[in-house]
Amino acid sequence: MICDNCSHNCDISEGGDGLCHARTVCGKKVVCSNYGKITSLALDPIEKKPLAMYHPGSKILSAGSYGCNMRCMWCQNDSISRGPVEADTLTCEELIAIAEETRARGNIGIAYTYNEPSVGYEFVLDCARLAKQNGLVNVMVTNGMLSRSRFDELLKYVDAYNIDLKSPKPEKYAQVGGDLDLILANIRSASEYGRHVELTTLVVPGFNDTDEDIARVVSLIEAIDAKIPLHITRFFPAGDMRDTPPTDLDVLYRFRDIAAKTLENVFLGNV
Repeated sequence: MICDNCSHNCDISEGGDGLCHARTVCGKKVVCSNYGKITSLALDPIEKKPLAMYHPGSKILSAGSYGCNMRCMWCQNDSISRGPVEADTLTCEELIAIAEETRARGNIGIAYTYNEPSVGYEFVLDCARLAKQNGLVNVMVTNGMLSRSRFDELLKYVDAYNIDLKSPKPEKYAQVGGDLDLILANIRSASEYGRHVELTTLVVPGFNDTDEDIARVVSLIEAIDAKIPLHITRFFPAGDMRDTPPTDLDVLYRFRDIAAKTLENVFLGNV
């Protein structure tokens, strides 16, 4: 059966899985196999997502599962992003209860993060609906590669997004299994819907570290809304690039200066 959760459109057999290792076919229906499977759960400062301009100073309960529909060579969470791993199981009601219990510690809601949350679309949607009913906010930290119809359905419940903008070049996105056109369409949709949107560009040596790269990233963002915050973030050795040195700080500072000429809100990360 064809999974239409993202643009990979994986053809999955009964009991098999897709590229993300988090979607399967059960009873002639494509479902997420990581439903309720929680690998990571922590109360974080919201700035860590990163969200610099959404309820600054607050905290948010961050929950992650396993699986991802992209294959970034530098993934810092490759232990959970590249396949099924041991996990605890929580119902939506149990996750919301934990979020409620941590209100006294400054929690404002739930962030779906760590792995790629969109591969577990059904669980995120169910939890987000219940969270809204309980007065909690929903935050999604995502690569943005979710089908247009499903992304727009989540817009009804997700209050804020941090979306990766890994490269301005379709061919670079193709190298890591991404779809730039779909991601840009989802960024625009979230912005036009009135949701809070911040973007992150991790500057990876040899992948997106030229002045042309950042200039084109800035141009893409400006075409949507120059007020959208951009986080320009330093790469550190991780995933399959553990022998690659960190991003040169001079490159980050130069990129910040280039971006700040056009965009109103530019931040540096991992410095």
